[in-house]
Amino acid sequence: MKIFIAGSMHFAKEMLEAQKLLNGLGFESMIPADTHECVDRPELNMDAEHCFNTDIMRSCMEMQEKCNAILVLNYPRDGIDGYIGASSLMELYLAYYLKQKIFLLHTPPPKDIARSSHEVMHMKPIILNGDISRIKEHV
Repeated sequence: MKIFIAGSMHFAKEMLEAQKLLNGLGFESMIPADTHECVDRPELNMDAEHCFNTDIMRSCMEMQEKCNAILVLNYPRDGIDGYIGASSLMELYLAYYLKQKIFLLHTPPPKDIARSSHEVMHMKPIILNGDISRIKEHV
């Protein structure tokens, strides 16, 4: 199984750790092309010029299209447990459309905090309760 790792680029370091773990479990995994750069320069993902020049959104979609599953690293952010930002939400919609397995590291926030949680749960994600290795149970 080939898994695309998504999430806020605020968690770029965690994406690299997740990729190492998934590869160690025998999965092939892909991460956004600028992940290493975002580890070195955390502000980069908010740099509009960088995003336009690299066309990072299209690049991620093209990578994701080659995968069988998506893993969203929805760590707490900005005081919201299970945070799912706009880009991750788009990647979830693409995964749903492509009929990929959808894994969330944590339960999404309640819909009174994040209205989109209703739509996310409609996609029937597999919630890993913080344990990436549980993906093995769903192969």
